[in-house]
Amino acid sequence: MPRSTSNRHIALINPSSPNYESYRTLRTNIQFSSVNIPTKVIMVTSSQKGEGKTMTASNLAVAYAQDGKRVLLVDTDLRNPSLHHVFSLTNRAGLSSVLANQAGWQEVIRDTGVENLSILTSGPIPPNPSELLGSSRMQGLMDDLKDRYDIIIADTTSVLAVTDSLVLSPLCDGVVLVVAAGKVEKDFVKKAKANLEHVNARILGLVLIKSSRKDSGMTKQAK
Repeated sequence: MPRSTSNRHIALINPSSPNYESYRTLRTNIQFSSVNIPTKVIMVTSSQKGEGKTMTASNLAVAYAQDGKRVLLVDTDLRNPSLHHVFSLTNRAGLSSVLANQAGWQEVIRDTGVENLSILTSGPIPPNPSELLGSSRMQGLMDDLKDRYDIIIADTTSVLAVTDSLVLSPLCDGVVLVVAAGKVEKDFVKKAKANLEHVNARILGLVLIKSSRKDSGMTKQAK
């Protein structure tokens, strides 16, 4: 179980809920959409901040872990990180520490309290996030991590805010784009999709998060 049962971001808290089942469906859809193309590194992003990408990345990671996969959840948002809050962890060291040669990845990866699920938090906020994410050291780190884990899920910045997610996308096998229904304009979603396609990112599908009370909960689809 997660460290804090009060944290509603984690699907494992209520496995009987419809929302939890939707994360399992998302996992299954991604697996079926990737039968002929290996999908080991999945980036989760959105067009704008506040659409639910961190919640989606966290729950998807739990769903994969419960399927028996060795999963690593990585906070690649080096500007406004939040995964350490989700799992009630400190963020004194993490991804930025590794990329700045201040620590080895083996030193900063931690247990989440969820079986099969580990986490690499962002670490201290650096002055040059895009440069770090696009560095050869980041490429080498991802290669090392892919040898250790079955699935790597990267929670990153929103596409239209900064270029970080576009810089990171070549290191990922696929992208899940999170869309908050009723909150984000269609033109923003289209622009985010176009930006990802411009850097040849492989978009696995959209995750539609419903925001009205009538539609309370989440509808997810990968295609």
